[in-house]
Amino acid sequence: MTISSPYYTEEHESYRTVVQQFTINEIVPYIQEWEQAGEIPRELYTKAASIGLFGDGFDEEYGGHGQRDAILRMVIMQELSMAGSGGVVASMLSNYIGLPPIQRAGSDEIKARVLTPCIAGEAVAALAITEPEGGSDVARIQTSAKRNGEEFIVNGQKTFITSGMLADFLTVAVRTGGEGASGLSLLLIEGDRAGVDRTRLDKMGWLSSDTATLYFDDVHVPVSNLIGEEGTGFSAIVNNFNAERIDMAAQSIAFSRACYDEALEWSRDRETFGKRLADHQVIRHKFVEMDRRINAAQAWCELLAWRLNQGDDPVAEIAELKVQASTTFEFCAREAAQILGGASYLKGSVTERLYREVRVQAIGGGSEEIMRDLASRQLGI
Repeated sequence: MTISSPYYTEEHESYRTVVQQFTINEIVPYIQEWEQAGEIPRELYTKAASIGLFGDGFDEEYGGHGQRDAILRMVIMQELSMAGSGGVVASMLSNYIGLPPIQRAGSDEIKARVLTPCIAGEAVAALAITEPEGGSDVARIQTSAKRNGEEFIVNGQKTFITSGMLADFLTVAVRTGGEGASGLSLLLIEGDRAGVDRTRLDKMGWLSSDTATLYFDDVHVPVSNLIGEEGTGFSAIVNNFNAERIDMAAQSIAFSRACYDEALEWSRDRETFGKRLADHQVIRHKFVEMDRRINAAQAWCELLAWRLNQGDDPVAEIAELKVQASTTFEFCAREAAQILGGASYLKGSVTERLYREVRVQAIGGGSEEIMRDLASRQLGI
């Protein structure tokens, strides 16, 4: 007897099939090539846009799907992640962290100018928050935007910016006022403005994702490029976090399953001491433990996505889920490597690639330590 899930509609499952085929045909064969190139090709964005991959949560008049569907977003994140490359997913979907503040607070002119080409795959957006002097402590941002008539003059740096080299549009956190959270604003800065410079960062993982440090040297930006009201940047940044964190959790769970799948296939083919590797009890127990943790994290992720669709805002539980998902990913990557043995240490395997990407999933979007602290405060501990 087949029991249907209470969370996924027929439309969700149909779209899952579309994304699966896109992943198999347009991503998997080229991952190693993109890892060596350090970025994904521009044409991948237009191909992805042709199946509506960038539209969730954006207004239909700009090419989006309309109201955000957290279950659909989870389907997108997980089916792309099953390719076994966090770098590809991060680059392809940087629009989903760079554009939501524009959708929520941008003027109609900015929305039309930015959302339309990004959703169509003709442009790329990036979110620029983190600075060399600080990461998760957003209230300490120092990049300044000083008002000069009808312009802001921007000076400062941002680092660890996903799609920082490719991005046409940058959603940048700047200090337009005094110290603390109340002095922050969000500003749209076009990537080709004079005074914008970029340096590519060399990383342990996410090799096919371009990651950059951005430099702003007397960049003149019109006041009309403000995203929302001046001084409201902190709340806009914080409102972006929940979606990013559940997205990263969904990715980590899928990466865990990708490690499991590769190790399982290997263990069924590999023979040791006269029998399949999978026939050894110690190996079978490893798979059961991996599967148990993956299923628990997946069930929680589905529940929280459903709750988001009902209008709930489970901040503490999403923070906890992100920790659960990243620790599950770390466990599964390690166990898969143990099962593959020396093969896991060779370039080209899914497990080798994902093992190097564990740390970014545990740090990006809010480290495990900060997530635990956030959850404790939300719980009133």
